[in-house]
Amino acid sequence: MKLLTFSTLYPSAVMPSHGIFVETRLRHLIASGQAESRVIAPVPWFPLKGERFGEYGKFAATPARESRHGLDITHPRFVRLPKVGMSSAPYTLAWTFLRAARQLQASGYDFDLIDAHYFYPDGVAAAMVARALNKPVVITARGTDINLIPQHAFPRKLILRAAGQADAMITVCEALREELVALGADPAKVTALRNGVDLTLFHPAGRDEARAALGLAVEPAADSTTRRFTLASVGHLIERKGHELVIGALAELPDVDLLIAGAGPEEGALRRLAESLGVASRVRFLGALPQARLREVYVGVDALVLASSREGWANVLLEAMACGTPVAASNVWGTPEVVASPEAGELMPARTAAGVAEAVRRLRASPRDRAATRRYAERFSWDATTQGQLDLFHRILAARRSPELRHA
Repeated sequence: MKLLTFSTLYPSAVMPSHGIFVETRLRHLIASGQAESRVIAPVPWFPLKGERFGEYGKFAATPARESRHGLDITHPRFVRLPKVGMSSAPYTLAWTFLRAARQLQASGYDFDLIDAHYFYPDGVAAAMVARALNKPVVITARGTDINLIPQHAFPRKLILRAAGQADAMITVCEALREELVALGADPAKVTALRNGVDLTLFHPAGRDEARAALGLAVEPAADSTTRRFTLASVGHLIERKGHELVIGALAELPDVDLLIAGAGPEEGALRRLAESLGVASRVRFLGALPQARLREVYVGVDALVLASSREGWANVLLEAMACGTPVAASNVWGTPEVVASPEAGELMPARTAAGVAEAVRRLRASPRDRAATRRYAERFSWDATTQGQLDLFHRILAARRSPELRHA
């Protein structure tokens, strides 16, 4: 089958980690040999390149076309209007997507189905385009597009309209499926297909080398009373990720160090917080890291902490586990579906600095066998998710060909 994948959350040469979870799922789907795809990944128009313009400077530097992992990607520009961007984005995005999709068809690639990711504004725009082109559309909900954005009346209205138009919807966890249905989506059209983990990329080998590269004591010192316990907190430096709670927990954990991997607007505030709490000497900011370097962090530390307020299916949890590293995670949305066994790690009793500290203490009091943690992660390969997508897409295309199946 021929797919057209559409999302503003997709990596590029300039922003290689942006929406990598969309790319990863698509790569595994294509690797099945049963589907092909072209990718349209619009970026906001901005006139000036350069680091001083932050994310918008990176959008300006994004190539119009590129190839990643054998997939052809187009990055058309769309207009994101100041102050009214949330309301106008679905329409400007739909116009840009429609033009790019028609150009793709004119070039000889006539796709069977639109595979859209993130419900608002992307999924809403995709539903508009699907209707204009008379193509089926499947929209994947991933987190804040369902558990946060629908708190606003106008986006909620458009999300429900798109849900009604979509041939099917995918959520990355059962908790999001339940929320989408509670919003008003037809439960018969919503399927939960969790994310997987790349077990080849994320693996436990080379722990001593990873610790040495990070400047941590290597394993021969593991039984020493002087060996410090090291945590990692990974994700964009934004309020929702809760890095401030992990820093705050260090005040209760005097023999624990913290590595923070990520970049974002909260970095200055986080550094100031560490200074004010007297723990700055125990916190290291690593910046944004590519996945190969993230693996080094996962392998080298003693535990990963994820203190997010909202997560659909947090990939960092399975990535750490696949490297043999247990996790301490906030008990929110899809996270209990990921941290569902003792060898995976601990859920925080509360999403507070004290809750982080308690979860870390529990991990230390009952050390997890790293091999057992890896075996737990091995349950979450991409195979089942890939087959679930293929089955769903084939069912939709068969229904389109046979109207009686559509109403069965």
